[in-house]
Amino acid sequence: MLASKHHRERVRVGPDAPVSVVVVHLYELGQGVFALVAPETGFGHSNLGLVIDADGLTLIDAGPTPTVGREAQREVLELTAELELPLRRLVLTSSRVPFSGGTEPLRNSFIIGSEVTSDDLDHPANTEALRRLLPDLAAHYHQDFRTRPVSHVIDAEVQLTPAMIAVPLPGESLMNLIIQVPGADVVFAGALASFGVTPLCFAGDPAAWLQSLGRLAELGSTIVPGHGTPGGHGDLVGLAEYLAAVVASNGDPSAIGSGPWEGWTDRHFDGVNCERALRLAHGDADVPDSYLRLLGFT
Repeated sequence: MLASKHHRERVRVGPDAPVSVVVVHLYELGQGVFALVAPETGFGHSNLGLVIDADGLTLIDAGPTPTVGREAQREVLELTAELELPLRRLVLTSSRVPFSGGTEPLRNSFIIGSEVTSDDLDHPANTEALRRLLPDLAAHYHQDFRTRPVSHVIDAEVQLTPAMIAVPLPGESLMNLIIQVPGADVVFAGALASFGVTPLCFAGDPAAWLQSLGRLAELGSTIVPGHGTPGGHGDLVGLAEYLAAVVASNGDPSAIGSGPWEGWTDRHFDGVNCERALRLAHGDADVPDSYLRLLGFT
């Protein structure tokens, strides 16, 4: 069951000037455990987590843009001001820009991710692709856009702090990283969960992702997804049914059929997910042609 939810008004500052006023949905999930939930729905708008340990604060994911990263840092430091703790760690559940795009301003924290995330972030971002994938955020992906590299790689389940366990699981990427907080019965699934928003799996493995959701369900009752409102095991079931339909589609998005996903945003990703599953089933790990078409590159 979710604990209290608060609304905190913030001015979102664009690259040159204020562009809007937003409301941060702040869920208090347990003592020292919070979710900062994006007020907008859709693939480009992701959730963040905050866990407080005696030695400092851990932010889980950084949002899609440097502006969001700065806002998140300001938000968590205001929230915890009386504790006088530093923002010590940033955990990235994926290298994809909805989760890593806000890393640049977070310079006083070290960055934790899987080896796959580390390898991906060692390469410069393709800003043209980002602008086409996320047109409503395109102004943020200018020539000087950068993400910070991973400083600490996790390749096996580990007790990261007294409050948190880091668990690598494949799915949206060939290896994602999730955070379990046993004391609060909470899992920050990040990129490995998407509730009400169609996931994008152009370089992951839909079949492996389906299997990982079973493990995810064992780790906690409250699931904070990368996209959508925090939920529980019923939401994981809906995501699992979608991924099962993708795997069984034989590359044809029309074969997905009906289900809870009919009301999800970003259904234009269906074709990419189905083609990726079919390619992997035939031993082909190339990026789907449908993804390149989506970006306007073919």
